[in-house]
Amino acid sequence: MGDVVCAVACAASFEKIADFGVFRMSDDFALCSLLRNPAISRLFAARVMGNAGDGFGMLALSFGALHMGYGAAGLSVVVAAKAAPALLVPAGGIVGDRFRRHRVMAGAEVLAAGAWCGLAVCFFAGGAPLVVVCGLAVLAGLVRALLIPAERGIAADLVEGRARQVANALLGQSVAVGLLVGLAVSGVLVAAVGAWAAAAVKAGTSVAGAALLVRVRTPARRREGSGVFAELRGGWREFTSVQWTWALTGQFTAVAVAVSAFSSVVGPLYMAQGHGGPGGWGMVAAMEAGGAWAGAVVAARWRPVRPVLVAALLPVTAAGPMLLAGAGADWWLLAAAMVAPGASQTVYGVLWSTTVQATFPPDVLARVNSWNLLGGFALTPVAVLVAGPLTSRYGVSVVATGAAVLIVAATLTVLLAAQVRRFGVQAEHAELVRTG
Repeated sequence: MGDVVCAVACAASFEKIADFGVFRMSDDFALCSLLRNPAISRLFAARVMGNAGDGFGMLALSFGALHMGYGAAGLSVVVAAKAAPALLVPAGGIVGDRFRRHRVMAGAEVLAAGAWCGLAVCFFAGGAPLVVVCGLAVLAGLVRALLIPAERGIAADLVEGRARQVANALLGQSVAVGLLVGLAVSGVLVAAVGAWAAAAVKAGTSVAGAALLVRVRTPARRREGSGVFAELRGGWREFTSVQWTWALTGQFTAVAVAVSAFSSVVGPLYMAQGHGGPGGWGMVAAMEAGGAWAGAVVAARWRPVRPVLVAALLPVTAAGPMLLAGAGADWWLLAAAMVAPGASQTVYGVLWSTTVQATFPPDVLARVNSWNLLGGFALTPVAVLVAGPLTSRYGVSVVATGAAVLIVAATLTVLLAAQVRRFGVQAEHAELVRTG
């Protein structure tokens, strides 16, 4: 990964104008300036804590369920239970647009702390009824529906203009740094102590994150006089008014299905079959987080002329590790291949958030993002529920390869949308405009 970081640093040392966009050295100073803002620094620290906890939680849930003897089918049920509450993400979008977004995020972290404390107890006991573990997983999954729509809009509450891209990149770096630490350490912790310890750490990081988030100050949201369904329809109208938003959402849904099945079920099962175990899988995921860090560095500087086209092309990198797993590659090759999708997903997230924030009014950002998330969240439980039985019947190789094919097909399909190919920025103001 050192070569990647070195290349990024060299690219940032001078201004480069190319067909795909611009790298600006001045954004280094913008990054430092933003971190001097107390609200931004607290938000960044809180999300580092939260994402580090997510790294511990990912391994704790997968290997905790396997260690309790649930097997592939039981693991699928537990992971699906955690994913199912994401169907409520449109409601989370309403909450994120109605109330102060830092308070919504803090409340979600408190809920996460309670759920993961319960899971830690179950894993420590070495056995618990599947229905109890699934119930706690549901509570843990509800956190995503509340937190993510608010998080995707909070940069617009704290900064304006070009600084939003840098703020979104900082949030991307918080994901990368947090997951890099969480996944690297959690693999060792699960192998040495047990899944219960990783779940307990996840609970602790949620408490710390909530304590930081309550000290962030965001403006009060404008409350609409209409009811819940009217607000849902209003968000839907905004979402469907721009072609690229729903086109990329269709692609995102397909990619989310493939990635969720691979990262939650197929990948851990592959590693458990003599390919490195929990420690190896922790390093695989840590390399992805390392790539995400490099991607966040790039995303803070890169201003593509066609950000939507670039975003549409990035997800295809996720197919690489799946093809390697399908070919039975060693875990270290899989780990090296995870750098590219890690970087791509962070750049994608920054491009998406910045473009949406420049295109839609602040009062609908959480709802627009919630409709974007709904498709992937709706099918993720089905994907992980089916992935275990499919892997048991057909094997890791077939399922992993099928997931890669799905990603490539979705990417080719989204390029058929004219606005995806043509939607650009105004060179003078770096503001996104709607184009027919």
